[in-house]
Amino acid sequence: MKAHDPTDAAAAFAEFGRIKLGETDLDGVLSRVVALAERTLPGAAQVSITLLRERGAATAAHTGAVALRLDESQYERGAGPCLEAAATRTTVEVPDTAHDDRWDGWGPEAARAGMGSVLSLSLPIGEAVNGALNVYSDVPRVFGPATVALAQTFVRYAAVALANAHLYDATADLARHLQAAMESRAVIEQAKGIIMGERRCTADEAFAILTRVSQDTNRKLRDVAAALVERTQRG
Repeated sequence: MKAHDPTDAAAAFAEFGRIKLGETDLDGVLSRVVALAERTLPGAAQVSITLLRERGAATAAHTGAVALRLDESQYERGAGPCLEAAATRTTVEVPDTAHDDRWDGWGPEAARAGMGSVLSLSLPIGEAVNGALNVYSDVPRVFGPATVALAQTFVRYAAVALANAHLYDATADLARHLQAAMESRAVIEQAKGIIMGERRCTADEAFAILTRVSQDTNRKLRDVAAALVERTQRG
């Protein structure tokens, strides 16, 4: 079992406040959270984060192969401490995996993989994304009340950092989509103007010509318009 310095907790909480979202993305924050949890929480041998989205559950970050394998075993079963913690937004403890008969034998499987106890804590990130922080220990009955309380404080800090990162990513994606839409509209308007000048037609008729070419050639309307504008500029 790894030794932990009590001052690590304060340092970890301070580090959450130093995350600069412009310099990292959600995946980067997820990786930082599991690394901090492994370093900070007494008894932690490996740590992972499960995320529940519309397409299902997945491990978004992990510090070891055993944690990943045991997470994925839960997804295959459709049951386990990380899924229960994420779905019910509670803390789920597995004090002794070898003697835990929940989840269709998952506990003994974890014991055979070398993990003696598990602590899964709800980690809400956004309206459409919920998750769990999963702390695996190679020692049974290692997570006492003080450690559980510390872990619950840790996930509250982590949830804020992750929610901010998720919102930042979503906002950046929206900005990129809006920029692309504006660029597409601009090039389509240019192409319409070219057609109107060449054919002496209306804007609606020019747009219909572009649409017909797009359908006939199975190309995106923007690509058809961009090709026309480029040809005109060349010559």
